[in-house]
Amino acid sequence: MRLIFCLRGIFLCHLFLATIVFAAPTSQSDEVELLVADRSLLVQLDQVRQTVGEKASDLVLNAMGFLGVPYKRGGNSVETGFDCSGFVRAMYEQTVGLLLPRRAAEQAAVTQTIDRKDLKPGDLVFFNTMRRAFSHVGIYVGDNKFIHSPKPGSEVRVEDMRQAYWERRFTGARRVPSSNDQ
Repeated sequence: MRLIFCLRGIFLCHLFLATIVFAAPTSQSDEVELLVADRSLLVQLDQVRQTVGEKASDLVLNAMGFLGVPYKRGGNSVETGFDCSGFVRAMYEQTVGLLLPRRAAEQAAVTQTIDRKDLKPGDLVFFNTMRRAFSHVGIYVGDNKFIHSPKPGSEVRVEDMRQAYWERRFTGARRVPSSNDQ
C-alpha cells in the first residue's frame, strides 16, 4: 500500500510540474484538479529543490506522496491513516530520520520558534483548533501553503494559511533543528 501512495505521489509531482503551462481545470469539485490549478504552488514545488536543503525538499516531496491518505485519530501510518501530528512525525522519520514527539504540542516544544515571515519549506506550522495553542500541526510547503491531515472524514491535503479559518487559528511557526544545529 505504501508503494501505491509513493507511486501516486511521484505521479502527482510530475503532473504538477507538467501542467504549469496549461489552463486551470474547469471542475472545482476535484481536489487534485484544484491543486494542479494552483500554479504558484507548482512553481514553488519546482523551486523547493533548487532553493532549500536537500532534506527539506525531500520532506515536502515525500509528504506530497501521501495526498489523499485518510485521517485517523491516533493514526501514524499509511495503513492506518494519519492524524496531524502522526503525519508530521512519520514524514520526518521517513525522510530525515528524526523521530519527533507524538503530539502537536510536544512537537512545538522541541522545535525552534521562527517568525512567520521566515518560514521555509519543511518548517512546521501550528494552529489552535481545539481551544488550545498548538493543537494542530502541518508541514509548510511554500507560498503560504501547508500539507496536513486535517480532521475525521478528511484526507491529507494542501491548504492555504491565508484562508480565514487558518489565519484566525495560527499560533506559530517552528523549525526542526538539523543534526548540525544540535
